Formats: sequence, C-alpha cells, structure tokens
Amino acid sequence: MSWQVDVLTLFPEMFPGFLGMSLAGRALKEQSWTLKTHALRNYGLGRHLAVDDTPFGGGAGMVIRPDVLDTALNDTLSDDERPVLYLSPRGRLLQQSDVVRFASGKGIYLICGRYEGVDERFLENRQIEEVSIGDYVLSGGEPAALVLMDSCIRLLPGVMGSDQSADEESFSNGLLEYPHYTKPAIWNDHAVPDVLLSGHHAAIAKWRQDQAEIITRQRRPDLWHAYQNRLHIENDHSHLDSDATCQGKA
Repeated sequence: MSWQVDVLTLFPEMFPGFLGMSLAGRALKEQSWTLKTHALRNYGLGRHLAVDDTPFGGGAGMVIRPDVLDTALNDTLSDDERPVLYLSPRGRLLQQSDVVRFASGKGIYLICGRYEGVDERFLENRQIEEVSIGDYVLSGGEPAALVLMDSCIRLLPGVMGSDQSADEESFSNGLLEYPHYTKPAIWNDHAVPDVLLSGHHAAIAKWRQDQAEIITRQRRPDLWHAYQNRLHIENDHSHLDSDATCQGKA
C-alpha cells in the first residue's frame, strides 16, 4: 500500500506544489505515496461558507472555528493508525526521529491553520499533535505541511534510490553531515582533501566522522551536547552488559 497523506486546508490548490516534481513527483505518479486534499471551505457555515470568527477576549485577526474543523476531520478520517498533525509555530520542533516515525507508518493527516490559528478546544478535544518546522511564523500551515511531507516522502522505499544516502545525512546519527566534493579535483586553487582521493575506505570513513563532529560542535552546540550525552549513555550500558557477562561466566 502507498503512503497516504490527507491535508485539510483552505488552499488545496497549493498541493502538491514542488512535491509534484523531481523524485517526489515521480514517486507520486508511481503511487509510492498518494495525496488527498480536503477544502475547509466546503465545511463552512452560512451563505458565505464562513470557517472563522473573531477571537473571544478581543485581539487582531480571526480564528478557525472548532465546529468547522471537527466536521471536516470527521469526514476525512478513514484510518485511525495515521497520526493527525497540526502545523503550528508553538508545536514541538520537528526532529529527524519524528520524520522517521511518520514515514515508517501508513501515512499522516495534516491540518493547515490560517489567520490567528485554530480554536484550542478542537486541538484538546481531538488530542491533535502540534508540530513546528522552526522558530518562525508563516502565513499559514501549507508551506510547513509541504516541508514535513518532503522530509517523509524522501525516506519511503525506492524514492531516493539509495538507503545509504539517508543513513549518512545530517541528523541521521545525531550529527550534521560531513562536507562533499566532486570534480574537478582542483578548483579556484582549492584542492579536494587528499584522503578522499586515496581510495582508503577506512581513512575516508574516519575523516568523514571527524568532519561531522567538528561541524556539529561549531555550528550546533545543542546537537553536539545531545550526541555526547548519548555516547556516554551507550558506553555506560556497554560496561554494564560487559560486567553482567563476566559475572555470569564466573
């Protein structure tokens, strides 16, 4: 079965966007993943199909109504095994581990907000998982939804063509990715590092690991500290397992 995405949005024409091109677009044509958009306006109320209203307590902007969203979601849900996600700047920051989790399942439901967001009661009542793609604000959830979809689709079997590519990318092992080089070997008086031309696979692997650690330590201290903590925990577990084995032999 293909990986299924259902998107609730006021602007269904924004999809699949750039995901209709390149490798993701080819995978869509081959039905490695499928997309259904659901226009929230179709569930609007009254003569003008209103989906939003002014916020209680005052303030600028409009808020998408909970009854409209609830009806739309009820009409859309067909698989309880797929998580329902709301794209929001206040959500938990999306991590590569989340992407792997989403991509390994049957698919996802995405709710794209607009204006000042959606009524809190809808999120609480339906226990919606809020996800953020970064500490900044967009005009709506659609661009964030496309980013999240792209991060998942590229991990689906056969989309990228090489499982090794995903294994060596930034965040896959807790580090940023090492530098890449290609021809020509010398460009603008800058040469490719000698080790990459050596053909010595062990030396190349060590150089790449060292570079990944240096770049992560310099650019993302938060990731570096998390990586170091994980190594300490793994080493502690390894020592405990070793001690248990020795005691068992004794």
